[in-house]
Amino acid sequence: MSPTKQRIGYFGPAGTFTEQALLTQSDLATGELVPYRTVPDVLDAVDRGEVSLGFVPIENSIEGTVNFTQDALVFDHDLLIQREVVLDIEHCILAKKGTSLKDVKTLLSIPVATAQCHEYIRNNLAPAELHAANSTAEAARLVSEETSSGFAAVAPRNAGAIYNLEVIASNIADHEGNQTRFVLVGKESIPSATGHDRTALVVFQRADEPGSLISILQEFAARRINLSQLLSRPTKRGGLGDYCFIIYCDGHITNELVADVLRDLHAKQGAVKFLGSYPAAGAQAHTAREHADARWREADDWVTALRARIAR
Repeated sequence: MSPTKQRIGYFGPAGTFTEQALLTQSDLATGELVPYRTVPDVLDAVDRGEVSLGFVPIENSIEGTVNFTQDALVFDHDLLIQREVVLDIEHCILAKKGTSLKDVKTLLSIPVATAQCHEYIRNNLAPAELHAANSTAEAARLVSEETSSGFAAVAPRNAGAIYNLEVIASNIADHEGNQTRFVLVGKESIPSATGHDRTALVVFQRADEPGSLISILQEFAARRINLSQLLSRPTKRGGLGDYCFIIYCDGHITNELVADVLRDLHAKQGAVKFLGSYPAAGAQAHTAREHADARWREADDWVTALRARIAR
């Protein structure tokens, strides 16, 4: 009897950049991949146990954080990031055979994608109306099903093959090096340390007062822990000015310094939510934190030796 395939939900339908990124992970690509219409649908499915893991976009190199993903993980779900995957993004204009750019009257895509191609669209498709779709691949599907002329989609090249559309313009992002970061999320486990890891957390201030942010950042600076990303987001439970801070730092919770900063923040701030420690994408980080870890262990050994001399 063959083992049951792991079910992994992703932001679909077939043909999205999310699916492309997921398929780059050989250990995940052999599972049962289940597409969902929206990012919240993916995360809800993980919460309900319909799928073991969920795979969603969280950051783009041009437009920044995908706020609806980040906010859902911070405020609506108690899920843990298992890994991150970075994918090079090529946006294309897809349309039915025989359509040229000057024929396009309606352009469909997810707003995050059209924002990444704002200059190209303004300069080459200014008369076209922008219509929002749930995903780039859904935009391609809707264009393929449209009976009227003049429709096109901003979508991945491979979506054209899936939905029988032609690429009438390629690589249309406003800036070169367009990349999107995706995260795999699950309900309980924390991956083991690899030596090239990232830890994500949310810090809710005890009070909105001068110096509150610097007091948080000093905890990391004092331990030479590098921050790869710092975001402020409204808490959605207070008025204007009530913000929390989402922090991504180098290191794993098994690193003594990372654990130490989490302890201090938990003790001093209003609340801390742990979003995960997981393998980081890309090149290895510099060794400053490793040296700081070694110094911290030496200092801890010194204090332990001093305590051992206390009279009983």
